[in-house]
Amino acid sequence: MSDISDFKPLYGVAEEITPGLRRIVAPNPSPMTFHGTNTYILGTGELAVIDPGPISDPHLQAILNSVGVEQKITHIIVTHSHIDHSPLALSLSKITDAPVLAFGNSEAGKSEIMSKLKGLGGGEGVDVNFSPDSLIKDTDIIKANDWELQAFHTPGHMGNHLCLYWSNNKALFSGDLVMGWATSLVSPPDGDLTDFMSSLKKLMLRFHDEIYYPGHGAPILNPRERLLELYNHRKNREAQILSILGGSSSTINTITKIIYGDIDRKLIGAAKRNVLAHIIDLTNREVCKPEGPFDSKAAFKLN
Repeated sequence: MSDISDFKPLYGVAEEITPGLRRIVAPNPSPMTFHGTNTYILGTGELAVIDPGPISDPHLQAILNSVGVEQKITHIIVTHSHIDHSPLALSLSKITDAPVLAFGNSEAGKSEIMSKLKGLGGGEGVDVNFSPDSLIKDTDIIKANDWELQAFHTPGHMGNHLCLYWSNNKALFSGDLVMGWATSLVSPPDGDLTDFMSSLKKLMLRFHDEIYYPGHGAPILNPRERLLELYNHRKNREAQILSILGGSSSTINTITKIIYGDIDRKLIGAAKRNVLAHIIDLTNREVCKPEGPFDSKAAFKLN
């Protein structure tokens, strides 16, 4: 999919990855962000900054330093408003006067089921104050003098998630929906597995995308194969959960311990959130149900 071992970016450097496109990796490495957030600088005259990243003075300066004498940042585009992607947009917009474009605020695109469920926890990675200047709808075109993007609403990792098709290069900026170094986290209530699977299917119908530029990690060189991997990974997880519930009712904690027995302790919280996402999806499809009120600590059984 992508050569993870060779992905060793230098922080603060605007690296050209193909003509007309540069990448600056934010200095926010973690088990959830890999080496850090990929900020993309698209164009040669009028520039689009895709995913400015987290609050970071050095990263802000690196973005500003990437602008040449005859260049200007004219668009700031946010794929989704998690705190590792969107918070720097406001500072960058104030300095450059470029508008911030996104699908909507951090509540936009949230599914009806996620809006109704309470007491799920999570949401700690959301930029709750995010407020774009201009809204982008599904299939909208954004363009400048030497580039054009088409936006596609792809909720699942987050309700307001967008992917962006760069027609000049048959490339898709895939945000955190599709990455090569790891499977995407789906953490309710901002993440929704039903929407996530639908978004994967939506991208599977796109046969002309030759490369993906993800929110973290190296470019994905065989995107259709990666989409199928991610889809099958989720279906296999579902099968594991159904097998456990077929034996007896189980809590999310118990299911997580069985499935992710050897996982790094730093990732156990994310693993529980992924299991919760599957349980919500299965409950919504009436495949399983809680013993009593729906709660993240409840025991669940098959219908």
